[in-house]
Amino acid sequence: MDRKVVITGMGAITPIGKTIEEYWNNLISGVCGIKEIEGFEEFDLPVKIAGQITDFDANAYGIAPAVMRKCDRYTQYALAAAEEAVKSSGILENEGIAPERVGVYIGSGIGGMETFVNETQKLYNQGVNRVSPLFVPMMIGNIASGQIAIRHGFQGPTLPVVTACATSTNAIGEAYRAIKHGYADAIVAGGSEAAIHPLVIGGFNNCKALSRTADPKRASRPFDATRDGFVLGEGAGVLILEEKEHAIARGAHIYAEICGYGNTCDAYHYTAPRPDATTEARAISIALEEAGYQDREKIYINAHGTSTPMNDKMETAAIKLALGEESAKKAVVSSTKSMTGHLLGAAGAIEMIATALTMERGIAHPTMGYTESDPDCDLDYTPLVARKENFDIAISNSFGFGGHNACVALRPYKG
Repeated sequence: MDRKVVITGMGAITPIGKTIEEYWNNLISGVCGIKEIEGFEEFDLPVKIAGQITDFDANAYGIAPAVMRKCDRYTQYALAAAEEAVKSSGILENEGIAPERVGVYIGSGIGGMETFVNETQKLYNQGVNRVSPLFVPMMIGNIASGQIAIRHGFQGPTLPVVTACATSTNAIGEAYRAIKHGYADAIVAGGSEAAIHPLVIGGFNNCKALSRTADPKRASRPFDATRDGFVLGEGAGVLILEEKEHAIARGAHIYAEICGYGNTCDAYHYTAPRPDATTEARAISIALEEAGYQDREKIYINAHGTSTPMNDKMETAAIKLALGEESAKKAVVSSTKSMTGHLLGAAGAIEMIATALTMERGIAHPTMGYTESDPDCDLDYTPLVARKENFDIAISNSFGFGGHNACVALRPYKG
């Protein structure tokens, strides 16, 4: 069995928008959501900016307050994004779909960090008997998938993925395969993260990964010669993947078609990418080969684009290896992280949403902060201004600690 897979619903909670349309409009307008961190004034944070969400109302999504109170923020974000995705897809309005044919693949790179820290403080300050009985079910990285399945009654395959910053791209890719090969008719796929916390900031900063630039509008500047590290972000992205004929039969709106998925490992270092970029390139090549990519086709690339010196150089090299130097130079590339910061396990999902909307609407969003060219990063990164252009194919890249590489390919839906 080899079926086609399309995207029929999307939802987003991001530093630049809490609905799909708000997120998209701010993306193409170049709005930066990076700002001064709030809420940890008692810590002398070495990094004081992030893509932080400070005005999220957990009770605004029609989900019982009692449910939200029992969820870590990362699960709250996931539930909220899933609410928009499910409603926009109309999948629950079709009485013919069996609950056991709908799955949930929502991952998180870190999980319930806030819950973990709060309960650890109780342990050391008040004793073991004061640790909440909800500690484990609030903290674990699979619980967002479980809570979404419970809320909507989805009983199909459930596979929360944890591959660091590649998490939600892997989740979407694995969901694509499950539908393609007949294990489900639809899957709620994506990722969520709420890890802006002094413990996480301290860890990333002390391994020299975070930008030390004070200006929030310039801190995340992927592919720029002066880039000096990534900016931490938070939020969630959720997509509804559905078997194409099933979606057509129920009259669903189709954003784009998923047509390829590559998944490799560097097997090199626990944080640094492989220097020759061959394994990253192979993930891209696998996705493009499955998608039937031809050199003459116009391609859009939503880059991992973290704004770290090493990642951006290696990703540029990987794109050249996968496409060939000439085709790579013709590709249109942009980095969503230039405006949202790096959402870790949720990054791939919000970037897949951006990629799907690029396919549907013919606009590539800009890479903000890019003002000084780097000879090691010499592709077309769509600097500062969005570009209207129709594309034949697109890919979204994600690379994570541990050497995890993921790439998903999309084509526009043409009816």
